[in-house]
Amino acid sequence: MPFITGGYPSLDVTTQAIDAIASAGASIIEVGFPFSDPIADGPIIAASMHEALLHGANPSAVFGAARAARAKTSVGLIAMVSISIVTRIGFESFVSQAVDSGFDGLIVPDIDLAQATELAEICDRYGIALALLVAATTSPQRVVKITSACRGFVYLLARTGVTGESDTTPQIATSVKALRAVSGLPIAAGFGISTAQHVAAVTKYADAAIVGSALVRRMNSSDPVAAAADFTRLLAAGLRTGVVAE
Repeated sequence: MPFITGGYPSLDVTTQAIDAIASAGASIIEVGFPFSDPIADGPIIAASMHEALLHGANPSAVFGAARAARAKTSVGLIAMVSISIVTRIGFESFVSQAVDSGFDGLIVPDIDLAQATELAEICDRYGIALALLVAATTSPQRVVKITSACRGFVYLLARTGVTGESDTTPQIATSVKALRAVSGLPIAAGFGISTAQHVAAVTKYADAAIVGSALVRRMNSSDPVAAAADFTRLLAAGLRTGVVAE
């Protein structure tokens, strides 16, 4: 489940990269909506969002890039978006535009539970997924509340802190076991997943591995679409019974 920043390094690249990444082995692609004050993003994704905003990647433009990509691919598309953006546009308006643009779900990392209940009801009406974040440190009682507001899947933090590359293989077995005890929803794990080896290790327990910073960094190249596709192809090797391409 690769992550790309909408509008980085350009909106045209976003449209082309979605199709290329899908062809390279991604089942679902997460598209980040640039935000001036990203809450949980490390320096690589934060810098990409800053650059995208400078190039005019507002929500309407990102919706347009996704709509253009949807015309070429059936890959699952998930919008990663701050609640500030959703609130500014309006819950129902944002969900309606997301569906019209071809998105299949939302991840809202900084939403509170009171807002999540309202947004979940709107997502239900439009038939779109809604994922909230759960950490290993989240109390069991709060996990139940969070997962009850999720639709489609749950986003499990593979580590605490912010997004970014890591040399350490995420250890998520205990967290996944605890989460499955209270929710039957699929689990997508993210944060610190950077290599095909990490993808292989994470998908032994979770249903999806989200790779963001490592991919976005590689898109800072003369051919960002090819770089994204090549890296996705390498990451996808980790899904094939743990076999990792060299």
